[in-house]
Amino acid sequence: MFRTASQNRVFQDVVNQIQEAILEGKLETGDILPSERELKEMFNISRGTLREALRVLEQKGLIEIKLGVGGGSVVKALNTEKISESLALLIRTQKVSLNHLAEFREGIEGIITAQAAERAKKTDIQVLKELLEEARACIEMGSSHRDTFIDIDKQIHLTLAKITGNPIYQFLMYSVHENIHRYYDRYLSMEERELNENYQDLCDIVNAVEQGHVDEACLLAQNHVHRFNRYMKNRARQQQKGTS
Repeated sequence: MFRTASQNRVFQDVVNQIQEAILEGKLETGDILPSERELKEMFNISRGTLREALRVLEQKGLIEIKLGVGGGSVVKALNTEKISESLALLIRTQKVSLNHLAEFREGIEGIITAQAAERAKKTDIQVLKELLEEARACIEMGSSHRDTFIDIDKQIHLTLAKITGNPIYQFLMYSVHENIHRYYDRYLSMEERELNENYQDLCDIVNAVEQGHVDEACLLAQNHVHRFNRYMKNRARQQQKGTS
């Protein structure tokens, strides 16, 4: 399965070979990599280099290193957690501005909502309407339920992505909405007016999806993102004035 590691970039070559074997399906979820001794011989590397490579693969979420009898390096199921963590770090280092986020979301969420309008089944609409009912209940209980409302809002966006049937859209929406709360906490008040506007937007979007109005669904999603980005930018400017 593996060849002797390139001596110019030994450590990285080991990581790349094992990673490719996992991504190409040569190693499947639950498979155990050969023992350290066998891997050392296959790659013709030292124990230290091998262990460093395995640690990197574990950090990437590709394997899990189990110790003790019956242990070893076990291939993990691929998921979005590690990439979501990377996006969170990108956000924390302030490399992603409000404009960057809005520009991305307007494009991708417009496409996703349009495709959801084309592909939604009755069962999908039922799920969306049940989420809207939960959102409405939060509205009636007031801004003290802001966090619960935001979580329901996230579930609606993730459901729209799921309706497309495209796992890339699902991953992108998961990664964005798992980390976007950092912007909401800092720049979005979400008092009664904003909550009601957000809820009405969601109702309009779900209605357009149910009716199969593709262009309208796309535009509603884009306008929704645009308006709330404007609110956050206004608050950011106010905060800057307050500190200047």
